[in-house]
This record gives sequence, structure tokens and C-alpha cells, in this order.
Amino acid sequence: MVVKPEWLRVKAPQWERVGNVKEILRDLGLNTVCEEASCPNIGECFNSGTATFLIMGPACTRACPYCDIDFEKKPKPLDPAEPEQLAEAVRRMRLNHVVVTSVNRDDLPDGGAAQFDRCIRAIRAASPGTTIEVLIPDLCGNWDALATILQANPDVLNHNTETIARLYRRVRPQGSYQRSLELLQHTRAFAPWVYTKTGIMVGLGETDAEVRQVMDDLRSVDCDILTIGQYLQPSQKHLGVVEFVRPEQFNAWRIYGESLGFLQVVASPLTRSSYHAEQVRALMERFPRERGDRLQAVSPPQSAIKPSHAES
Repeated sequence: MVVKPEWLRVKAPQWERVGNVKEILRDLGLNTVCEEASCPNIGECFNSGTATFLIMGPACTRACPYCDIDFEKKPKPLDPAEPEQLAEAVRRMRLNHVVVTSVNRDDLPDGGAAQFDRCIRAIRAASPGTTIEVLIPDLCGNWDALATILQANPDVLNHNTETIARLYRRVRPQGSYQRSLELLQHTRAFAPWVYTKTGIMVGLGETDAEVRQVMDDLRSVDCDILTIGQYLQPSQKHLGVVEFVRPEQFNAWRIYGESLGFLQVVASPLTRSSYHAEQVRALMERFPRERGDRLQAVSPPQSAIKPSHAES
């Protein structure tokens, strides 16, 4: 049994508050990535009355070996009531900032973009003061689907890069490092007022130089916000942890990222992509952008990305 270092231990949650949030979720038939992906911060987030909602799930059409979400080749049809139920949960929980993510739905022609669109619009109608962050899959490179999501005007578009290019084939076999960079690049071209965000895991065998290269590549596509956290093995059937990265190394990456011009770098062993996501509201006040009414490009821009490290 692998013993986690002291810096990865979390306080036991106050189950009364957790139960209140769970009651709302169960009443409305909603899923959270907090539960489905076995997030170590579930106690802290549920205790504060926040959650990252998981739509179109809980089963995923991809079987990434690091992820604890269930795999199904043919998941259930989309729930037409989900957008309104999600909006009602946001209203009941009185959220200032909400994160909406999804499983991969490669079985759908648009990867679920239309459902994201409906969810964003429903939340806007029910809670106009709530800022909205969407954490989306790569949509199999369907940039028209990306445009559908951006047309609904989320405040933050998050798409996780997950790992370094060298490890992609092992960690994210159905994904593409290049495609993830292009998605962030296209988001900036389509909707320059939207804040772009991504996250990576460490502890899977990457080097310091390789992590810094990912950070360089992300700044080359003008990504605004970066999260870096420790990978934790969900079960024995998942990829093993190669290294528990020390807090000092996370701090060094944060300093390097800030020097590159990221608006925010959140790096610590327990950082997850949507952990403390509500802090983005303060970031938006510091670096305001005027929201546009229409997308800036009708068709996707030509990619100018030339990463230094090829996927292997």
C-alpha cells in the first residue's frame, strides 16, 4: 500500500453540510465530478456549498487509465430536463460561480456542445449574477461544436491538457496534445473576451523541463489560467503514481508560470482543475474584458502551434 506524504492529507469533511449539498443533487437527479472522479477536495468544496456539475453522464465514452469515471461505449441518451434542473440547483445553492463539466460523449455528432449551450443559457436565465465556467472535452476537434458553446457566452472556457506530450499515448490514448492546444487557440480566436483555462497532473513520470515546456506551449496560445496538481491513483486498476511531487516544486512552477504571463497559476499537491474556481471572479475584476455579442471568426483559424515535443 502506497503511503501518501503529509502534504496530501486532508481534513475530514463536515458531513452535515456535505449531506445538504448531496440532497439537492439527488433531488434534481444531478451528478458532480466531485463524486464521480473521487476528488480529494470534496469535503472542503461541499462544505462551502460549491460543486462542479457533471452533465451528460455519469458514464464516459473514453476509458482514460488515470480517470475514475465509468466507461460505456453507448451511454444513455441526453436528458432534456438536465439544463433546467442544473439551473435550479445553482439557484438553490445560491452560487456566485459555477463550474459545469461533462464526460466525453464521442457518440454524439457535436460531442454534447448543444447540451452545454442549453445549460449555460438556463443558468443565465435563473441566476444572471452567477459567473459560469465550462470545463469541456476536446470535442474530437469539431470546432463548429466549440463555436456553439462559445456562442452561449460562458465567462471561462476550461479544457484540461492533463499531461505532457510524451506521456499522452499512455495517459490519454484517445486524446491529442496538439488538439488540446488547438482548442484553446481557437477559443481565443473565436471569443477573445472569454478567459481560457487548463490544467495538468504531475507525478506520472514527467520531468521539470517537460512541465515547463507545456507551460511555454500554453502561453503560445495565450492561455490565461493554469492549474497544476498531483495525480492520485483512484484504484489498483488505474495508472500508478510515479512520484509524489514536493510542494516546493509546485511553487517553482507557479513562479515560472507567472513569469510567462499567465493571469493566474494555481499549483499545489491538492490543486484540481475546478478547486477554488470561484477565485476567477476576483481575477475578472482585476483583468476585465468587454464581452462581445458575436464570435470573431466564422471558420476556425489556421493553427500556428508548433510544440517542441511530439506526442509519443
